[in-house]
Amino acid sequence: PRFLGECFHLLLFSLGDVFLFQYLMSGWAKGYSFRCQPVDYSNNAIALRMANTCWWYYISKFTEFFDTLFFILRKKNQHVSTLHVIHHGIMPFSVWMGLKFAPGGHSTFFALLNTFVHIIMYFYYMVAAMGPEYQKYIWWKKYLTSLQMVQFVLIMSHQFQLLFTECDYPRGFMIWIGLHGVLFLGLFSDFYKAKYVDRSKKLKEKSLQNGSTGLCMPILEDSVPRQNGVSSYATIYNKEYNSCYSNGTNNGYVANNNTEKKIA
Repeated sequence: PRFLGECFHLLLFSLGDVFLFQYLMSGWAKGYSFRCQPVDYSNNAIALRMANTCWWYYISKFTEFFDTLFFILRKKNQHVSTLHVIHHGIMPFSVWMGLKFAPGGHSTFFALLNTFVHIIMYFYYMVAAMGPEYQKYIWWKKYLTSLQMVQFVLIMSHQFQLLFTECDYPRGFMIWIGLHGVLFLGLFSDFYKAKYVDRSKKLKEKSLQNGSTGLCMPILEDSVPRQNGVSSYATIYNKEYNSCYSNGTNNGYVANNNTEKKIA
């Protein structure tokens, strides 16, 4: 499953690059307006290229269901969350609506932005699937979630601006895509809060309850007494700082698992 996961995410990473290029070259880098962009329903070559890109983007939404399969095969069931299910469940239907009624124009900005974020996201998944030894290279997961939330703010702003201006674009679909931004911003915000904010608070509270100051080296007074000629530094060190990476030595004694052992 690991090898299949790596290949799958490499495929989606590559598809993301293709989609980003196609969306740019079929409109967004060819004169599309960020203020108001009607749909071109003609047989113009650029318009047909955009419609074709939208069709393949729609098909790609079904391939993303394999994400869930690989999570299950790798026994990562915690990743099959409410956020994951809603996100992958609603997208094929919404993209189909766009393909059916508005294969181009204003709301393809949503697909353009989403494709860019997915390139980064699937690169992250690809590295994560390569095994524990590669986890040190994906320390930036927190910032990926932040990028996803910024994406939804931009989508909301871009879509809902048409509520205040005249634009020959399907108003109902514009509102539908804008509401996607609202929904997913809420879901991703809850995920971010639970994953990073609440967890950080719990770790700090646990640290305070255990009497830890966050230091890994104790500050001991010179007047610490000896018991039977043995320094009690090691006992104090082991009791108060046994969560540190180094046990250290004191006066020739090392603290390890609540014992004192003389170093030759």
